[in-house]
Amino acid sequence: MAAGSVLRFLCLLGIFSKGLASEIQTQKTVLAAVGDQACLQCKLSESKDVLQVTWQKILPDGEKNLATCSKYFSPKVTSGLREKMDFQCVELKNCSVVIKKVTDQDEGCYRCLFNTFPEGALTGRTCLSLYELHQPLLHVRASDSPDESFVSCSATGRPAPTVTLTVSLQHLNFSHYNTVSVKNTNGTVTVNTTAVLSGVRDDSAQVGCAVRVLSGPLKEAFVTIPELKQVSLDDSAWVIVPVVCCVVCCCVAAALLFLWQKLKNSKREPEGNKTPQKSTQNTHESKTPLMDQKNGLRQRTPARSNQKNNHPKQPPSITKRLFV
Repeated sequence: MAAGSVLRFLCLLGIFSKGLASEIQTQKTVLAAVGDQACLQCKLSESKDVLQVTWQKILPDGEKNLATCSKYFSPKVTSGLREKMDFQCVELKNCSVVIKKVTDQDEGCYRCLFNTFPEGALTGRTCLSLYELHQPLLHVRASDSPDESFVSCSATGRPAPTVTLTVSLQHLNFSHYNTVSVKNTNGTVTVNTTAVLSGVRDDSAQVGCAVRVLSGPLKEAFVTIPELKQVSLDDSAWVIVPVVCCVVCCCVAAALLFLWQKLKNSKREPEGNKTPQKSTQNTHESKTPLMDQKNGLRQRTPARSNQKNNHPKQPPSITKRLFV
């Protein structure tokens, strides 16, 4: 068995004593934003005969090997992590691991293990701490007073971000600060800071909001105050006059339309009245023959009665003869 393989086997078994961490230069804590990449580095401060370098992640129940490199083998990443991380070593004395698109599962502490001859194993420890920070939301609105504005800045991150309000002009100042923090279900915290901005504004005034998580980079938002200038009476006239004119025109148009409809309906009424007159005449005319018939009947009635009276009565003798 080769000497390198033997040393590797012995180091994995922990037979060699661990060297002092001071002999390895590494960053105690590495900060990385969720979704970004994190770079973990270990470098020997003294010249050593390194046979193999191993990177491990420290777990509650032990260690997990992530990548290895030796004099006899090229850098190798553990199966299943090749798309997740890159492993680089320079002469086996300066090794780094780059974790891509870090997530909550990547947070924790890592160990770099240098197997040297004849000293044994030298180890370094570095921890990855994740943070999350979103772009701040800055709002400025005017108040009833022309010299005051209400400023509000909201930022969401993990851990709770710090929010700082700034203004570009020295004669403007903030007062009545109020900060409220709300913890979200995904572990982030939303911090909302409000304040009152006092002082006479001009065209160059600008309000800013800077947010930060831990020692990570700043994220800022800016708003120019003149955009929130209150509308004067002269300016409001340019808005009110067209609106009033539009309303008046609509009312006049509606009135004219109503009058036109009324006039149109009034022209149709005489034609509608003529129709029943004709019907009354027809009914009158239709009744005339009936009246004539009745008159005729009346005239004929006496004639019939006369005819009855004109019939001669049979002599009583004939009647007697019949009964005899």
